[in-house]
Amino acid sequence: MKRNEFISTLGIGLAAACVGCLAACSKSDDPGPTGGGGTTNPPPAAVSFTLDLNNEIKAVGETKTSGGVIIARIATGNVATSFSAVQVACTHEGTSINFSATQGRFVCPSHAATFTTSGAVINGPARINLKKYNVSITGSTLTVSG
Repeated sequence: MKRNEFISTLGIGLAAACVGCLAACSKSDDPGPTGGGGTTNPPPAAVSFTLDLNNEIKAVGETKTSGGVIIARIATGNVATSFSAVQVACTHEGTSINFSATQGRFVCPSHAATFTTSGAVINGPARINLKKYNVSITGSTLTVSG
């Protein structure tokens, strides 16, 4: 094979490989149907459930997940402001988030997106806030709604 033919053949193969790589390397945080990373995982629309605070999430940092919502105890005392309830699905790619008591925020284990206790984005790749749900307390019964 002549040098010109070799370089031409090599150039065509290299171009084809580059096109494949560029297609595979598209940005995963481009807004999809939910504004996150292209996954359709909307937050629960109608939420209504209760927890017995005598038996569940008694210590600061403890969480409970129910019906697509994560509830975290963020402070002592059985008052509504001692709890946070947000959608459990990260708005980036839908991974279930966790609550970090040491950081005082919600964290996505997949790509390290972080959110305040009210669901606001602190660090990406998520760009959309988590949906926050209402918390009310009557006696030792915590109610999440929204």
